Order: sequence, then structure tokens, then C-alpha cells
Amino acid sequence: MRHLLPSILAAAIATLSMSAIAQPITSESCNAKREAIERDIDAAKAKGQAQRVRGLERAMRANQRNCSEERLQAEHRKRVQAQERKVAERQRELAEAKHKGRADKIAQRESKLREEEAELERLKAAH
Repeated sequence: MRHLLPSILAAAIATLSMSAIAQPITSESCNAKREAIERDIDAAKAKGQAQRVRGLERAMRANQRNCSEERLQAEHRKRVQAQERKVAERQRELAEAKHKGRADKIAQRESKLREEEAELERLKAAH
């Protein structure tokens, strides 16, 4: 059991970090993004992180130049469509596993399908 603990912890950390990466950015408006960047700039200035301030100021200019609600909505639609394709692929994999009759693969495919469906629902609810 002791030798399994590092593997279990690594898997849990990987899962948590992937869910953090997958968090939607489109649920924020352009103004909310600007406010977040401004807060980060203030914090970086307070800590004397000049290079970070420059990077954040570039991000602010890019936001002001490129961010629009229409673009955010289009990006969100693309994410939803990509996730719908993943769900369809998982459904095909599950159907194939059921056709072959392998219980272990069926359970594995059902689990993956549930994960992808949950992510799709989260994306749909985010906007």
C-alpha cells in the first residue's frame, strides 16, 4: 500500500491541475478581464516585479485591442463544439466496447464518457 501512495497522489494532483486548466475564461467579460489584469499589475508593482508588470501591461494592451464580447462568445462556442466532439467519440468507444462485450472496457469507457459529459455541461453552464 505504501508504494501505491505516491502514484495515487500524483494522479490526484494531475486531475486537479487539469481541471484548473480547463476552467472557462469566457465566463468573464472583457471588463472583468481588464480588472483582473489591473489587480495583477498593482500586486506586481507592490512586489517590485518589473518584468511581470511589463508582461501584464502587454496583456492589457492586447485585451483592449482584441477583446470583444462577440469574440468571447465565438471562442466559447468553439470550446463547446470541441467538447461535443469528445463526447461523441467517447460514445462511439463505449458502443464498441459493449459490442465486444468486455466488462472491464465497458466500465472504463462509461467512466470516461461521464467525465466528458460533465465537462460539456460545465462549459454550457459557464456562458
